[in-house]
Amino acid sequence: MGDPRGFLKVTRVKEGERPVAERVRDYREVTLPSPFAEVQAQASRCMDCGIPFCHSGCPLGNLIPEWNDLFYRGRLDEAARRLLATNNFPEITGRVCPAPCEASCVLNLEESPVTIKLVERTLGDHVLHGELAEPLPKQTSTGRRVAVVGSGPAGLAAAQQLARAGHAVTVFERDDRLGGLLRYGIPDFKLEKDLLDRRLAQLAAEGVKFVTGVEVGGTLPVATLRREADALLFAMGARQPRNLTVPGRELPGIHFAMDFLTQQNRRVAGDALSDEAPISAQGKAVVVIGGGDTGADCVGTAVRQGASRVLQLELLPEPPERRRAENPWPEWPLVFRSSTSHAEGAVRAFALSTVAFEGNAAGVTHLRTTRVSWEDGRPHPVPGSEERLPAELVLLAMGFVGPEPRGLLEELALARDARGNVTVGPDGATSEPGVFAAGDLSRGPSLVVWALADGRRAAAGIEAYLRSAAASRGQ
Repeated sequence: MGDPRGFLKVTRVKEGERPVAERVRDYREVTLPSPFAEVQAQASRCMDCGIPFCHSGCPLGNLIPEWNDLFYRGRLDEAARRLLATNNFPEITGRVCPAPCEASCVLNLEESPVTIKLVERTLGDHVLHGELAEPLPKQTSTGRRVAVVGSGPAGLAAAQQLARAGHAVTVFERDDRLGGLLRYGIPDFKLEKDLLDRRLAQLAAEGVKFVTGVEVGGTLPVATLRREADALLFAMGARQPRNLTVPGRELPGIHFAMDFLTQQNRRVAGDALSDEAPISAQGKAVVVIGGGDTGADCVGTAVRQGASRVLQLELLPEPPERRRAENPWPEWPLVFRSSTSHAEGAVRAFALSTVAFEGNAAGVTHLRTTRVSWEDGRPHPVPGSEERLPAELVLLAMGFVGPEPRGLLEELALARDARGNVTVGPDGATSEPGVFAAGDLSRGPSLVVWALADGRRAAAGIEAYLRSAAASRGQ
């Protein structure tokens, strides 16, 4: 390492943020780019640990010590190439990934891990603003055609890998724009969409074709793709939201989080929403049910829309400030976390279960809750703890249960697990020859970084399948 004692001399410093009073008035990115010298000093903290546990924490297998060292030495292009060798979109993961690599960093034994995510984001931005963002020269065409269904991170990563291998790749997306949850699920204050658009332009220049507004298994039969493509990759995600079936659920003003976030992302993009009933938090008491990242995104969006009050409820008990003995390093630390949205005015409550909604024909007005105690891994209502809380807009952000019911999965009769996820082998192959799956569709709801890893893995599986098929035909 360039400075094997850097971790003893440099204190961990995270990226800066725009002031709350400023950022809640717009949807521009909350975090600020850090000065190069500051990031360089942070990279120097990557110690010569011998066994880089950060590799086990990163689903992509990012070569973290290598590019940290190169960054510290000022060799940014070399560092970026090391990063791009395993990660197609570091400028995205450097913003939205929760950094399991940092959780596994040896310095997390002292609760002061290397700011890997900050270095990754800085390198990703360096890529986008330099020659490394230029499309790679086209490979000799293999004559093989691959259809990718879904343009989220798994589908896009796989498409880029396959196009660079010389295959003709077409990505089909049912929405009007590309990107999946990157486009419509993540607010612009976390991921401005021009970053995504730059990557899409690179993929298009490398030969990837995009078709939007097409429902594969609906307007476009799967059988048609089977005839026209040599291999298929399904990467449609797991977007079936978890519902809350309690009395009053049918009242107006109770919405799934993704409907709320998608509509606001469309507003920010300048889309006309005349055909949709507006979902607005302006002047309302908002309750977000669900304590994860999607719930936090709803909090930040509701604040920006002008909510009079935002309350976020979580069924689980409040996590501890520090690791418990039964949660040792290098496991993911089960500790209390706050997002940038929580600093913008939300109130959080834990160990609360919603038992009913109240309201009238105009909409929801209140919800009733009870406190719960956790025994044997299950919540139990605490007698006498019932509350009645004002709620004029309720957003259900309790996660996803699996893939949406779609005809194409049933049409091909793909093998699925007990949760409805498509069953795949280590190479992403499904039970149907020539058909592969990647991302949340096969893994279940997970992280962007896992989707990228699955997309790359499936692309390698498709490449091997196509080569094997060509060899069997003597080509």
